[in-house]
Parts: sequence; structure tokens; C-alpha cells
Amino acid sequence: MSVVMNSTRNSGSISNLTQSSDDYDENCLTEEGLLKKDCISPEDVLKLNRITKSYLCPPEANVYDIEFVRFKIRDLDTGTVLFEIAKRSSSSNPEDGNIPFIQSSGLLDSLEIESSSEESDQNSGRFVRYQFTPQFLKLKTVGATVEFTVGNHPISNFRMIERHYFKEKLLKSFDFEFGFCIPNSCNSCEHIYHFPKLSKALVTDMINHPYETRSDSFYFVNGELIMHNKADYSYNGNLNI
Repeated sequence: MSVVMNSTRNSGSISNLTQSSDDYDENCLTEEGLLKKDCISPEDVLKLNRITKSYLCPPEANVYDIEFVRFKIRDLDTGTVLFEIAKRSSSSNPEDGNIPFIQSSGLLDSLEIESSSEESDQNSGRFVRYQFTPQFLKLKTVGATVEFTVGNHPISNFRMIERHYFKEKLLKSFDFEFGFCIPNSCNSCEHIYHFPKLSKALVTDMINHPYETRSDSFYFVNGELIMHNKADYSYNGNLNI
């Protein structure tokens, strides 16, 4: 769930923006090996066995100008909206445009989108930190509605793979399709997350080790990685730890 509200928008022609692969070993599935590939595919990231330490593509790879502007999570069992994040469309204070509007039912204790005032920090805004209450770990199925805009190019085969880890162990891998998007459009869809059943011991461990639950969200168009966001999670909100 590492959707961010201030993705970098780029302009220009669609081209290959990833690194050279002169010394890439096709049997190597390490993060270091993938960074040497010309094109990172969904099959590549599905074979990673741990959270990434860096970003597998630069912000400039988003040549389709995809920008997420709203994100809502609801509990499908009760219909309760757990939280909603939206980018502010207008404000009397221009600086407020980078501050998202957030509503929460109480399960989300805090949310922080990593940002930087340094223009040279190209990864600013690609990382989200969530602090949930322990009740969040009791959820079974949630719906995630995302709203996003696209630039001047049509988009087909838009796909997201999101992988969640705890202490470097894979908990769950989610794989979603967004469908076709016409140029200069605003689009929305809801993806269904079926959470894995967690043992009581694992739940306790996750609560006692905040921010050791982490995720990579990889976005692909036509089988090529164009966006990579990251997040980490705490489940000790409202606890005096």
C-alpha cells in the first residue's frame, strides 16, 4: 500500500531509461543484478526473496506521467472506510499542495510521506511510513481504491506487484491489473486484498517490532518497470511501548 500522492511528473518521449546490462547474469536474481538490466520485468521482481534496499528504477522512468491523487482503504466485511488520502487540488497557500488530505477511522494512528527540500533528492516522496493500531492485523479482506491521472500517452497492460515482508520473510505477494487508460485521463479502480492468516505469535512479533514490516510496490507498463515505491508499517499505534 505504498501509493504516494506527490509522484514526479515528467515530459518527453517514451524511451529506455534504465541501466546498461553488459555484465548482467540472467540467472542472478539479486537486487544488484536486477539494477544492471536494461528492462526489469514482473517475472524478475516475483523472484526476489527479500525487501529491496534501493529503488529499482529512477523517477524519470515514469514517462507516462502517472500520478496518484487519491487512495482509500475499506474493510469489506463491515464496509467501514479505514482511511482515505487525497492530494489537495488547490489551496490559498501553494506549499499546501504537497500536503495530502487524510481521513481515518482510527485504525491508522499516523502516516508520513518521506519528502525532502533538496532538489537533488530524486527519491523524495517515494516512501510512506504507516503506523496502525493492532486491530489492523485482525482484518481479513480490504478494498483499496486508487485514483490516478495519466499524461499524453495511452497506457495498456498497466500492472502493479506489491510484496510484503516481515524481517526479510515474504508474507504475501499481491498482483493487480489497472486496465487500459486513455491519454490525459483520470482513472479509478478498486483492488481486493485478501490478507494472509497470521499466527498469534507472528502478530505479537509484528506488534513488538515496529517498521520491520515493509513492502515494495512495483508498477509496470507493457512488462517494463516504470515506478517503484516503498513503505514500512508499525502496528503498535495507541500502545504505550
